Amino acid sequence: MTGIIISSLIAILMGTFVIFVRMKASNRPVSPKKLLLPPLFMSTGFLMFVFPFFRVTLSELLEAIVVGMLFSILLIKTSRFEVRDSQIYLKRSKAFPFILIGLLILRIIFKLVLSTNTSIQVGPLSGMFFLLAFGMILPWRVAMYWQYRKLSNQHNIQIQ
Repeated sequence: MTGIIISSLIAILMGTFVIFVRMKASNRPVSPKKLLLPPLFMSTGFLMFVFPFFRVTLSELLEAIVVGMLFSILLIKTSRFEVRDSQIYLKRSKAFPFILIGLLILRIIFKLVLSTNTSIQVGPLSGMFFLLAFGMILPWRVAMYWQYRKLSNQHNIQIQ
């Protein structure tokens, strides 16, 4: 149970950090690199599955990815760009912090329920939540990249 509490606290800290980073991001122009590198860096987390302790079944993998993709819809809907001074900026969304907090709370509730009421062990549960996060971030960032490309083409902005 302490592992669940510690991981939940870490998730809360990371979520808070993401909210502040996102708020500051609207002050600087966006680039394809800034959009696509986070999922690439996060993909190193797949190395956890080298260790049998973290391995998940096919059904757990599919469940985690599908839930992550469903969560990504909210992030995609609240991520918009605008053109200022011939550069593309991320539009600040008032809903984004609330959506991110809501997703974080749902994730913690899922983790608490799954860790106490199922036979899923801590290792596979950790793997599932990594897959959920990756399944949420990858579609969101790819959708943002497509929006960025579309806007840059519409306004003849050179992609950096």
